[in-house]
Amino acid sequence: MKPHIIEKEIIKLSPQQEKMIASGWGESVVSDTEVLKIVYSSGEVKVRGYIAYPKLLSKEKIPCIIWNRGGALNRGYIDEFNARGMFGLMASWGYFVMATMYRGSYENDGKEEFGGVDVDDVLNLIPLANEFVFADTNLWGIEGWSRGGLMTYLALKRDNRFKCAVLNGAIADMRKSLSGANRIHDLFDHIFNQPITEEELDKRSPILFTKHLPQETKYLLLHGGADETISPIQTIDMAKKFSEERKTYKLIIYENGDHFLKSYRKEVDEERKFWYAKHLK
Repeated sequence: MKPHIIEKEIIKLSPQQEKMIASGWGESVVSDTEVLKIVYSSGEVKVRGYIAYPKLLSKEKIPCIIWNRGGALNRGYIDEFNARGMFGLMASWGYFVMATMYRGSYENDGKEEFGGVDVDDVLNLIPLANEFVFADTNLWGIEGWSRGGLMTYLALKRDNRFKCAVLNGAIADMRKSLSGANRIHDLFDHIFNQPITEEELDKRSPILFTKHLPQETKYLLLHGGADETISPIQTIDMAKKFSEERKTYKLIIYENGDHFLKSYRKEVDEERKFWYAKHLK
């Protein structure tokens, strides 16, 4: 079945919530962008997600960005309020933004696989852009945080159309991510409830297949230096591989930054915005 949008609805917030969005993300996010919640088909399942775009569109088409969330199941699920702020911000930069909440989470059909068939949910967003005449389907960027970074690497392995990628605290080595007690370990145990094979772990470890990632894509690698969920060493190791393979990348390790880079939100947004402006044209 060809992926298509089954339902879409503009997110409507209360005046008080809109004030909070304006305070947290900027007035233009409220006044100049539209964010919709959607349900779309991904293979045989229905998956929830979001799209966002500027309200005032010129005659020129705008580039597309896929944004991949972290977490798994209901942990990390983006609610309507945060979607309005996060994706509205990116739309205010002049982009058509798409995000999936992955199969198996919240009220979505299917089973969570943490980098298995749910990668289809990411790639099946791509044809949805054809339903919007203002989306430039020749210009694609992609971004992911934490587990979403893993999903981004896996999507890049399968599709080389993305001109640039932003990886924030991304999982690059599943074995290292599962060592010790952390959020990733707990999520993985809950999802699979049994030992997973070495082969499946390897499939979810981008550090093992960097040569299969697109050479022409421009990579922005961001990580908190004090991240206790995903070690910054994983991103540093990816940067070393990228150097060996002569890929174009920029690496930033934020001093004492946590997994969510809470203390560096402004700096991170500036880097993301600049990266897209430089490479999505």
